[in-house]
This record gives sequence, structure tokens and C-alpha cells, in this order.
Amino acid sequence: MTTLIKNGTVVTAGDTFQADVVIEGEQIAMLGRNLPEAGHDEVIDAAGLLLLPGGIDVHTHLELPFGGTVSSDDFFTGHRAAAFGGTTTHIDFVIQPMGGSLKQGVETWHQKAEGKACIDYGFHMAITDLRDEVMAEIPSMLNEGITSLKLFMAYKGLFQVDDTTLYRAMITAAEHGMLIMVHAENGDVIAERRAKLLAEGKTAPHYHAVAQPALVEAEATNRAVTLAGIAQAPLYVVHMTCEESIEPLALGRAKGFPVMGETCTQYLFVFEKDLARPNYEGAKFICSPPVRQPKDAPVLWQALADHTLQAVSTDHCPFWFEGGVQGRIPGKELGKPSFDKIPNGMPGIEDRMPVMWHHGVNAGRYSANRFVEITATNPAKIFGLYPRKGTIAIGSDADIVLWDPEKPHTISAATHHMNTDYNVYEGMEVKGWPTRVLLRGQSIVAGEDWKGKKGSGQFLRRRPNGEVL
Repeated sequence: MTTLIKNGTVVTAGDTFQADVVIEGEQIAMLGRNLPEAGHDEVIDAAGLLLLPGGIDVHTHLELPFGGTVSSDDFFTGHRAAAFGGTTTHIDFVIQPMGGSLKQGVETWHQKAEGKACIDYGFHMAITDLRDEVMAEIPSMLNEGITSLKLFMAYKGLFQVDDTTLYRAMITAAEHGMLIMVHAENGDVIAERRAKLLAEGKTAPHYHAVAQPALVEAEATNRAVTLAGIAQAPLYVVHMTCEESIEPLALGRAKGFPVMGETCTQYLFVFEKDLARPNYEGAKFICSPPVRQPKDAPVLWQALADHTLQAVSTDHCPFWFEGGVQGRIPGKELGKPSFDKIPNGMPGIEDRMPVMWHHGVNAGRYSANRFVEITATNPAKIFGLYPRKGTIAIGSDADIVLWDPEKPHTISAATHHMNTDYNVYEGMEVKGWPTRVLLRGQSIVAGEDWKGKKGSGQFLRRRPNGEVL
């Protein structure tokens, strides 16, 4: 089957140009101008539209067990929502079972995706119990197509690793062309602060941020960046939130350390004051690290623009606000007795592309090319998917978003496709919206219509030795 997309404007990380696109099977076969329509099975007119590579969200948590419940989007509802927002690939975090092997975690996550996936996906390995035998198991993840490992500097007594373990993991990963990702917060300090707050009866949602201030993120980020510099091991710091943590990352990069970072959309728009909303509404915005101060947002925008940060993700981990009713699984209400019981996470996989376009490109913070770079191309390069994914080029998968830069939309839980009852950006008006989304040449979203199929998403076996950007 061949498809011709005519009259569009192709936007990649490096170029913007008028071109028709020919798709043969699942890949892009030709780029040109005034290509004839005859002989193609389908012709799509993209006049007035931009052709963007499908978005890649490298930080998601679908069907994640957490705090006595599970995140409410699975590998079907989460994938469908992602597609409606212009994201065609994501990388989810496999969680190693406590006391178990990495392989067992991989098998569990494949079972979660089987028969449900409708966009393409890969896995990171989140290591929760790094015993010696698990350290020895790390290289075997390459056979599973997994090239990135997440370690936690937070969650004392549960997932937290010490510096010796982190350093050894960096050395092991580097030897095999793998990437270490860290959740950078000082878990020891958080544990002390949290215990003190709870002992004082300070249990409201906003105390979550008091227990985890910006400096505990900054200290851990600095430590991880320094260890990566010593080990000369590629490092990717996830969900960076604040000026205090951006500073050590920028310093490490200036020194030539192989370190990179991402932020997530919520940290640009939601702040600590939102955790104090009345009627327990603040629980909607609980995540870790916590949302910060308005002063941090301009720093994050600048870091995205000037290449200090390499990507923007979502940390999509949704829970119902009013869960546990009408057959729903429990949600944020579990934390009403105390902030430390609130399931951590927010929905966002559907909103990332429109929100970052409107407030980034339309606001003049960066170009359309830089938008493509941070939402698709850089994630593909860093995580071993480029050039199959992340660009519009001959031989690449035909993951193409027909983007109307003039189309307005008001974001709302009433119209989104994520499986939760609230939206972080409720009422936000954006201009720029996907009108059609193709995954490997097949239209899976056309306007408001869902065309995708359960089970059509492919697991992506990623290459080691991704780029350090």
C-alpha cells in the first residue's frame, strides 16, 4: 500500500521545507515536490498543515502499581490518549519486583502491553533491588532490547541506592553502552523532614512539597552529575523541576561530563501554591519531585531553549481524583488522612505536544524545529531509536503528525481521552493541534475519530550506545 501526503510543510529538528511525502508500507519512501497522485492507494491533502514526526514521550507509567492502587491508564487507554495528542511512541518503566529479577519485571510489562498496545513502545528498566546478582544481570537487558536503567536516589527504605551502588551501576552500564537514568532527590533528608512533619500533625497535601524542597533535588543532582563525571558514564536526569537542580547539570555539561536532563510539562505550569487549593484539590498535583515555584518555570523554558535540557516528557502517571466509586480503582482519595499516602502522579501524555507548541513556539520561546527536537528527535537519538523514529526522512517509519498551527482547542477533562476525571491544564486555550496522526503509515487518528487497533503497537528493541547530546 502506498500513501501520498501532498502540499504539506515538513518540519524536522534541522529544516523546514515544502514537500510531498510518499509512504510505502510502513516507511517513508520519497520526499519531493509536485509528486503525481496517480498510482497511490491514498492521497492526503495537507495544504496549510505542518508535517511533524510523531512525538516520543520517554517517561511514562502505564498500569503502574503504586501505594495500594494502580495508575489508571493501561496500554490501550494511555496509547489512544497519546495518539490524540500527537505522540506515536513512548518508553515506559518496567519495575523490577522486590526480591525478584530484572527478567521477571520485563515479562510482567510485556504481559501488560500484550493485545492492548496501539502505538509503538519501548521499556526502561527501573531497578528497585540492586543485589550483586542483579548487577550481574544488567548486561542481559540488551538482549531484551532495553538499553536504559533507572535508579532511585530517593524513597529511603524502599528503592533508594547508596553512592557505591550508583557508581558501580554507572560503570557497568557504560561498559555495555547503556544509559543510567536517576530520580535525583536526597532520600535521607526527605525521610527526616517527612517524619518531623507527620509527628507535628502537618498532613495536608501542600506539606508534600515542604518535605521535598528544591535543595534536596539540587544536592542529589549535583552528586549524580559528579559521579557520572568521575565514571565517564552517560547520565540522564529525569523530571528536573527547578533552578537549583538545573545549575549543577549545566555546570557538569560545561565541564564536558556526559550528562543530560529532561523536564516534564507540569513543572512549567503548576506550582507549589496549587497544592494548597481548598477541598483537597491540591492532591491532584502531587508528584515527585514536587511542583516548585513560579520563578523556576522561566529557568526551565530557557534550559529547553538553550540545550541545557535535551527533552520534555510527561511522567504520565494518572489517578482518579474521585476514585473508588462506580467501579473505578482507588485514586487520590487514598491520601486524605495524610499527604504521604497520596498516590504520586499526574495525567499528561495527551497534552504534551499541544501545550509545548503553544507556550513554546507560539510564545517565541523556541522555534518549531526546536520543538521537534525536544519532543521527538532528541528522545530518539538518546534512547537508540534514531533514525527509525524521531524524524521525517527516507527510510524512517512513517510516524507523521499533520499539525494545524492555527487550530484552537480548549483542554479539558470533558474532552480528553486519558482515563482520569481531571486535567492538569483544565481550561487552557492552545493554538496548534493534530488533525491526523499516522503510525507507520496507518492513520490512527483522523480529526475526532479513533482509527487505531488494539494490539497494533510494536515493541521497539532499542540499540545501545545512544547519543549524548
